Amino acid sequence: MSTFFMLQFRGKGVVSMGRPRGGKNRIWSKDEKLRIVLRYLDEKIGRQTLAKEEGISSGLLYSWITKFMNEGEKGLENKRKTGNHFAALHKSKSLNELDRLRLIVQKQEIEIERLKKGYVVKGDGANKVFVISEDLNMK
Repeated sequence: MSTFFMLQFRGKGVVSMGRPRGGKNRIWSKDEKLRIVLRYLDEKIGRQTLAKEEGISSGLLYSWITKFMNEGEKGLENKRKTGNHFAALHKSKSLNELDRLRLIVQKQEIEIERLKKGYVVKGDGANKVFVISEDLNMK
């Protein structure tokens, strides 16, 4: 069983299985997911049993199996994208015109919604401060 997960005991049985309080979620690589799913399919182990052995929830295992059955190995790839998508406007020279215009439109739509709510930005970069516009003359 993975040392990442912790079992909590109360009385006779296990109450819950999960990460320690305040811990980070584990990020599983595509290869790890594939190994576990193939083990389920090849060895004909029950989902609950395999999930306990691997230290994951049976629901997570079920979602991996479903993705593998529907999309193959590609379904097990991590698709999470992080960071500021608008940074590509300033940093990426390889953006095509259509993608650049889409990012500009998204940025303007966000700005319009912010203005509708009555906030004005003071400062720049990390020093940005949102100020309620009731105190300011908008004319």
